[in-house]
Amino acid sequence: MLIGVPAQAPPERRASLLPDAVSRLVSAGHSVVVEGSAGDHAGATDDAYREAGASIGDPWSVDLVAVVGLDDPDRVPAGSSVVGLVRPLEAPERVAGLAARNVSVLSFELLPRTTLAQSMDVLSSQATVAGYRSIIEAAAHSPFLFPMLTTAAGTVKPAKVLILGAGVAGLQAIATARRLGAVVRAFDVRAAAAEQVESLGAKFVELDLSSDHTDAGGYATELADDDQTRIIRGLDGEIAAADVVVSTAQIPGRPAPLLVDDQSLELARPGSVFVDLAAATGGNISASVPDQVVERSGVTILGPTDLASRVAAEASALYGRNIVNLVAHLTTDAGWTWDFDDEIADGVVVAHEGAVRHPRVAALLESS
Repeated sequence: MLIGVPAQAPPERRASLLPDAVSRLVSAGHSVVVEGSAGDHAGATDDAYREAGASIGDPWSVDLVAVVGLDDPDRVPAGSSVVGLVRPLEAPERVAGLAARNVSVLSFELLPRTTLAQSMDVLSSQATVAGYRSIIEAAAHSPFLFPMLTTAAGTVKPAKVLILGAGVAGLQAIATARRLGAVVRAFDVRAAAAEQVESLGAKFVELDLSSDHTDAGGYATELADDDQTRIIRGLDGEIAAADVVVSTAQIPGRPAPLLVDDQSLELARPGSVFVDLAAATGGNISASVPDQVVERSGVTILGPTDLASRVAAEASALYGRNIVNLVAHLTTDAGWTWDFDDEIADGVVVAHEGAVRHPRVAALLESS
């Protein structure tokens, strides 16, 4: 199979495949063509791609186009395949347009989050990087030091960090803040998250909720209005005491839950920093604005949507390994298996043979 790697449009800095991933694909019998300068921002030169076995040229006249984000769906050749973060729940019409040209669409957003699929899980690998970077951004904007320091001039108290949401990004944010020496507290609507939070040395914040919001796969579910109000008001005291608040709560295909409202922000101490990882999907924090820094009464509120891209080398390396593992799972020496009795194929392949086949995407198209 011939696999193409286009250069991503700015401000995206990640590459879908780095030379290490290319060499793995070539060893498996595939051919790879990379657009010139595709890996520049991720630390990969054209020469490095050539040494890994790729050619430099047109990445669109291929069997499979591997992307991070699909900037130009019209360039994907009819009858081919595309894999990446194609936003099928936010832009189902894009999937329909590709299907109309007989393009098979493989979307990482709808990969089943199972044990078998972990090595292919782009959402988790990129959330790991984003969680790490969220703390680095918070520390860079904070007027407070994270670690406790004992100096001749006196003792510096450790920063108090509150993490909202203990999924992959939240857990990595906890681990990073702890490594920097902060005192960390964390909240999640899933009671089962307490053990993971405490295993990282943080304190789990318990609130009185009507039920445990965990689905069959172990992920958070949408909140009822009464529980959302309980959470917002229950977190007021935690927010008032925190130097840094990082919110990570998101629900795929739905607006992010509001966890910090204007009333909560009025309680925040001057100099505190808020980082909203859900700014792109409505935000957990009422005042956050995507990709802007908002100042309010001495409080700094960040709404970055490109945190993984800011650590492009490592994020791209993880992303590429996810693609390699997915391709290995869905192909044989003869090419694609298209075995939809397989749970991974059934979830990740959202369009095939001219039709939108994923029920959630099809339902969105029908209702539009």
